[in-house]
Amino acid sequence: MKWIILFFSAFSIVSLQAQISPGIYHVKDSVDGLIFTHELKIDNTYLIHTIYTESPPGFVKTVGGFYNLENDVLIVKLEFNSNYEEDTTTSVELPVAIVEEGLVLIGDNNLTFKKDPELKQPLDGKWLFATRGPDEGQERRGESNSRKTMKVLSDGYFQWIAYDTETFKFSGTGGGTYTSKDGVYSENIQFFSRDNARVGALLNFTYEIKGNDWHHKGKNSKGGPMYEIWAIRK
Repeated sequence: MKWIILFFSAFSIVSLQAQISPGIYHVKDSVDGLIFTHELKIDNTYLIHTIYTESPPGFVKTVGGFYNLENDVLIVKLEFNSNYEEDTTTSVELPVAIVEEGLVLIGDNNLTFKKDPELKQPLDGKWLFATRGPDEGQERRGESNSRKTMKVLSDGYFQWIAYDTETFKFSGTGGGTYTSKDGVYSENIQFFSRDNARVGALLNFTYEIKGNDWHHKGKNSKGGPMYEIWAIRK
């Protein structure tokens, strides 16, 4: 399938004309009558590639991890791979080229990703789930814990991923668009690996930033009270 070939095939490399600009990149591809959305989230050290369909809603795949750029190739040491049980892949090499529209991952059909406009908001960044609130000095789940739930927010898009870096057990992901302003955080779900019926849901929460922590309050999926504390990941 072409979307899998895009991840793992290496072809002739086009020279980079500039460094990769952090942000959100999108491209759509048609395979067997279905339109697949490819989404890249990239900062200065971390990359996430997610594939999903919008009509009908369907999650396909997500991989992510810390990367280095060497000789026009993105070398990504994966922290998570939603298809790990099938392909046991823990690293990928992605030949890339910078173009005016955004960037190209060199592969079977050289899809060109267009960079989304910048949309800076207070909660932008990588966050790791730390603990349930309120903060009363309880033990926190930190960077050293292999079991992680990470949420990445950038340019109006969000994604959470639950995974284990030692066992590569993948527990789920979801994402879409978001806003954070004046203490109100809202999510519009565009993909959800556990339940496609959740796509289209609009969720509203309150938030407060305390030091390096994000205090996140609202209602859980069952309608009960929820209080989470997330710590910024550097």
